[in-house]
Formats: sequence, structure tokens, C-alpha cells
Amino acid sequence: MISIDNLSVSFGGWSLFDQISFLINPKDRIGLVGKNGAGKTTILKLIAGLQQPTSGAVTRNADCTIGYLPQQMQVADNTTLIAETAKAFEEVLAIEADIDRITNEIASRTDYQSESYEKLLHQLNDANDRYHILGGDTRDADIEKVLLGLGFRRDEFEKPTSTFSGGWRMRIELAKLLLRRPSIFLLDEPTNHLDIESIQWLEEYLKNYNGAVLLISHDRAFLDNVTTRTIELSLGKIYDYKVPYSQFVTLRAERREQQLAAYQNQQRLIEKSEEFIEKFRYKPTKSNQVQSRIKQLDKLERIEVEEEDLATLNIKFPPAPRSGQIVAEIKEVGKAFGSHRVFSGAEFTIHKGDKIALVGRNGEGKTTFARILIGQSEPTEGSIKIGANVSIGYFAQNQDDLMDGDFTVYDTLDRVAVGDIRTRLRDILGAFLFRGEDVDKKVKVLSGGERSRLAMARMMLEPHNLLVLDEPTNHMDMRSKDILKEAIRKFDGTVVLVSHDREFLDGIVDKVYEFRDGGVREYLGGIYYFLEKRKLESLQEIERKDTPTQSNATAAPSQGKLSYEQKKEQEKLIRKHRKAVETIEQQTAEVEAQIAEYDAKFAVATEYNSEDYKTYEALKQQLDHLMHEWEKAVYELELVEG
Repeated sequence: MISIDNLSVSFGGWSLFDQISFLINPKDRIGLVGKNGAGKTTILKLIAGLQQPTSGAVTRNADCTIGYLPQQMQVADNTTLIAETAKAFEEVLAIEADIDRITNEIASRTDYQSESYEKLLHQLNDANDRYHILGGDTRDADIEKVLLGLGFRRDEFEKPTSTFSGGWRMRIELAKLLLRRPSIFLLDEPTNHLDIESIQWLEEYLKNYNGAVLLISHDRAFLDNVTTRTIELSLGKIYDYKVPYSQFVTLRAERREQQLAAYQNQQRLIEKSEEFIEKFRYKPTKSNQVQSRIKQLDKLERIEVEEEDLATLNIKFPPAPRSGQIVAEIKEVGKAFGSHRVFSGAEFTIHKGDKIALVGRNGEGKTTFARILIGQSEPTEGSIKIGANVSIGYFAQNQDDLMDGDFTVYDTLDRVAVGDIRTRLRDILGAFLFRGEDVDKKVKVLSGGERSRLAMARMMLEPHNLLVLDEPTNHMDMRSKDILKEAIRKFDGTVVLVSHDREFLDGIVDKVYEFRDGGVREYLGGIYYFLEKRKLESLQEIERKDTPTQSNATAAPSQGKLSYEQKKEQEKLIRKHRKAVETIEQQTAEVEAQIAEYDAKFAVATEYNSEDYKTYEALKQQLDHLMHEWEKAVYELELVEG
């Protein structure tokens, strides 16, 4: 469908990538990955025809259509949401006008046997066929389906586009793109402005789409759920893997080991050749051999290995100062702006050591609540009481924009650092991937991900026991997200996270608070537990909504009774959850038996065995994990059983 042949892009003698080639087939699902600055966005622009290569070519089939979604895009301000979205059907509207014109002309003529009349009939038939192919029959239904899937409400359809935020405007452009149904989607970070439910909807849409998809994303779960092929851009070359992202990571590690071994062998060869040249350079009897070695080195294609930021694995937040057990008490908190109520009835307690996620649709109040929690905003109802000795560190969505663009990376930290920490600023910057000349760069030339990392480094200069982080991973690459995730996981204080990144939240949070329909609801468990519960509740909501549409004979069962299908579904869920509880209980019993064996062994032991104690400690950790999973499973079972 699309052939990329020996593509090269250079800037002033510096090569971004050199003679790369690959083929995009009609139903490919490709994730394009690589470090920030590797050239991923440039490749999308080249394929879309928005940029020309230094050399090489992009060849497309004649009937190939392209839908390109950049990271930033302008949306018109002079129309409504529904009218702007309908622009995706401009060709359909033009065909409708043609059909009306041809139909009227046919109706006014009586020369039924003429060649021109027959030609009109053919034109009408072709126009109708094209109209059906482009989805003209289901246009309104498709618009509604896509807008609702991307998180818009029906009562927003007639709202002016000028009233929507930048993130929601990007959704409008995404909706138009999906409705155009191109041969291939080129998507550059499509999940940046989507909430979790919308991301899941988009995943399903792309998985079932009949065309090809080439996307850039730093959302690991999204890549795994959508793509079946991964193309890595590294050091100006591409590596094509016919597997999703997680499998690619494993294969890449194996490839890098091979590369590293080949690189080390080549370096030894180069070193020996250079020693020989230097040793015999001025000996006439060895001149031919010296010249031969010099030519060999000149012709040698040098192996490059992409630098791995292994040093960053040890990055951590400063130890949390001691605080009380109660970090914050939230009592019936709500917020309204004029007549617009954002949320109300938020009531819960944040305890010391909690790791909490705030999730929900954009605009439901997550950021507003975070600002109330840190004292930047006042609630319009209820109260928040912050506990004793609580020190708050806050990372805002626009934190990177709040830094002075004319300062260097180093100066940005130096201006807020006090005390002995100032002697370690370069080490701290190095941990956040700022090394060498990077520390002297002006903030205004940094990428979005680099600015986010710098803002996070600045926040870590002071010890806090409560971290409130609002979308901290926006624009971060996967490596940076992994580093931050590990640092938060090891942090001994309390964390409140606003994020739509499922993979990032997984393994960190133990409570989820969903902001939805003006209220706040608590889920005791991790992010995937919340998503499973939310999916079940959504199905139940759909069933309840569907019930009134049934005939009177079947739609009026006695109040509180379930239909046959609902009972079947509930029984199925109960069996599933009981099985999960039984499985965990069996595993727990096995681990407890092993621990008991070691306890008996240690009771009569006469010498210390380090391997036995390592295994013993691992078993105890496994038991703790199983007990935690058992509690969750029992809780889920109780919810299903009612």
C-alpha cells in the first residue's frame, strides 16, 4: 500500500536517519518507537506528504488515502461541535447535492431513449454507490457514536467549538479523522488528551478498523492492545519486529546484547590495528602492512550501540518527613464556578502512605480537586483538613510552562536549591537524563518531555511527605516514565496521582477515586481492578437503559427482579469470582506449607544458609501478596453477590 524506499533526512550535514526502507501493508497495526528526537514525527510527516526527504521516496497506491493526526492542531471557532464534526463528510454532502441535481434533471426530461438520458442514469447509479461506500446512509449515527466514544456528551453537541479546551478540540479533530475512514491512520500521540474510557474505546475502534494504522505513543498498554508490529528508530536506522511492544522490548534486549558483543569485538580489532600502525608507522619494512591496516580502518563500517541510561535506575525522592497518620480529611467537598457545578459530595480520608489515583473524564474536576487539596483553590462547599506536619509537593499539568525559558537547565535548579544540595545539582540532572552540554541548554529549546523531567527534578529538591502529581507523564518517553514510576513506588510518603496512563498507575496505586457525573466514587484496589468494575457497571447501566424500550409484555417485571439473561450473567460472574478466591486460597495454602517446612528446618539448623533464607523471605513476600489479592478477590465477590 505504502512503500518507504531508501529515505534519508539531513539538516546541515547532520543526518537524522539514513536510507531507511519498510513497507506498510493494508491492514498493518504498527507502533513506531524510539527515543525523543529520533525522528518518529518526521517519518509520519514524510508519509503524509507534509515534508520532503533529502533523498529517497514514499510511494503510495493511487487509491490510498491518509488520515494524519499531529500532536498539535487548530480547530475552527465559528461553528458548533456537531457541525464541525460533520465536515468529515464534505464529500458525502457534495455527492448528496449531485444526487439531488441529477434526480431533478431526470424527472424533468422525457427523452427516455436518448444517449444523454442513459448517461444521467449511470451517473445517478455511480453517485448512489459512492454515497453508500462513504457511509452517507449512517452519517448521523456514526457521528454520534464517535463523539460519545471520545467522551463528549449529547448535551454538548450544539455547543460552540470555541467553548472547548485545547484537549477537547484535539478530540474533535480525532473524531473527524476517524469518520473520514482513510486507508491508513497516522497518529502522533493520540492518547495525550484522552481519559481512560476514551482510550479504551479508541483501542477497540482501531483494532476493528479495516485499514492500516501507524502510530506513535508512549502509552505501553495502548501499544500492546492496538499494534501487532513494532518499528524502532534508533541511531538513524530502523529495526522491524513483527510483534507488539512488550514482546519487542524482550527481542530488543537480545539484539542489543548481540550488538554490544559485536561492538566490543570491533573495538578490540580497531585498538590492535591502531597499535600496529603506531608501532610500525616509520619502519620501511612494514610500510605496506601499515598502509593496508590504515585502508582497512577507513573502510570499516563502525558499529554503534545506543546508550542505555542505566544510571537512572537509582533515582529516588528525598525521604518523606514524618507526618501524622491522617494526611487529609475531605468532608462533603464540592466546587462550582457560577452556576456550573463541577463536582460535589467528595468525602474520604487520605492516610499516611496511601498511593491514590484520581481518574475520570476531562472536565469532571480532578485537577480542580488537586488544586483544592494543595490550597490553591477554595471549595464552594464542604471542607478539607490537612493533617499535622504535612508538607506538600505539587506538580501541575502546566508545570513545565511555568519555568523561565531564558534560564538554562542548570540555572533552573540552581535558583531554587538551598544548602548542601547545591553541590549535587549536576548529579540530580544526570539522573533525569541531562548530561554534558544538556545542562547549559535554554529551557525554551527543550522538548515537552525534557521540560517535564526538569520540572520534576526541581520539585525533588525539597523533601515532602505528600506528593500531588497532575499528569506528570505528559510528553515523557517510556524510559522516563519507568524511572518516575519506580521512584514513586519506592517513595515512603503519600502520593495523589492524576493520570490517564493505565500502565503507569498499575503497581503504584492501591485506591482509585473516580470523578464522574458530578460525584466522586471510591474503589479499593489498583487501576485494573477499577477498570474491571467500571466495565461491569457500564454493562449494567446499558441493561437498565435498554429495559424500558422493550415491549410492554416483557418490559414490566416486578421491581427489583432481574431478567433471565441478567441472572445468567450474574451467576457467571459469581462463579468466576468464586473460582478466583478458591485459586488464591489454594496458592496461599501451598506457600504456607513451604514456609512451615522452612520454619521446621531453621529450628534444628546448626549453621546459617543464605540461599535458604533468601527463599524463605521470598516466600513470605509472596504470601503477603497473595493475602492482598485474596482480600481484593473476596471484596469483588461480595460486590457481585450483592
